[in-house]
Amino acid sequence: MRWRLKAARTCRGNTAVTEPPAHGWQARATDGRQTTSPDCSTAPLRPYNGELQGQLYSVLSRKPGTSRKVAGWICAVCRTAPAAVVDHCHEHGYVRAPVCQSCNTQERPDHLYSNDIRVASRYTRLFETHTGDWLYHWHRCPGCRARTTLPLPHLAAWTAHVACRSLRPTHRDVRGSRARKPCGVLRVSWTGSQNAPGSCLLTVAVDFCPSGEHRVLAQIPYREAARRFGTWLAEAAPAVAAAAGPDRLDGLPARSRPVIADTSSEGLALF
Repeated sequence: MRWRLKAARTCRGNTAVTEPPAHGWQARATDGRQTTSPDCSTAPLRPYNGELQGQLYSVLSRKPGTSRKVAGWICAVCRTAPAAVVDHCHEHGYVRAPVCQSCNTQERPDHLYSNDIRVASRYTRLFETHTGDWLYHWHRCPGCRARTTLPLPHLAAWTAHVACRSLRPTHRDVRGSRARKPCGVLRVSWTGSQNAPGSCLLTVAVDFCPSGEHRVLAQIPYREAARRFGTWLAEAAPAVAAAAGPDRLDGLPARSRPVIADTSSEGLALF
């Protein structure tokens, strides 16, 4: 479950104010200068430069003054809106970076159940149009970076959206057009977890097929999905891949941390 922060800043003795929506902000003016809050013209938002790298979310969330500190950053992903929340990895417990509400929503898997997600159209942005930015963001987690993979729900979405793209059937438009549309809505579920990779299996299926003929498209073992992702990562984001792997442990602590399990129903809903 992501820790939601009230993005508030104080201006020259004025009371704290809530940040406006992300779309009302811009990170740079036309002359290249960093812009500021319309309410706090003397307090420019600063770029995030890894100040929270390697910190555990469970520890950071208890530190006083963190809300004020986060509200002073620009979103580490889009770099245009003010940060509002701290995004973190649910599998390893490490902070990734402060992000805006919009990017936080984009990053969050669309869970149907705790082990079942819908692969919505926004994954086009995550895995196609803005691939490099998101892969870099996810690999801010030292655990994911060392394993050269993604958290299980993200890896499952990638498997359905990218690795199984060629398996998704198409249907002719019902209005008589010669164009063909992808069949139904992609959904991917899994049995087991990343903690027992040998028994974890991803199942990619199609819901709402117009003809009712398509269901399960593929079943892929977790280890095979992770291997395919590693190969794709090297092509899609070479710089991110070059910094990943078991021999790239500069950002990891001396002692490994256990996976932090979120067993609450609220946490699963807001993953």
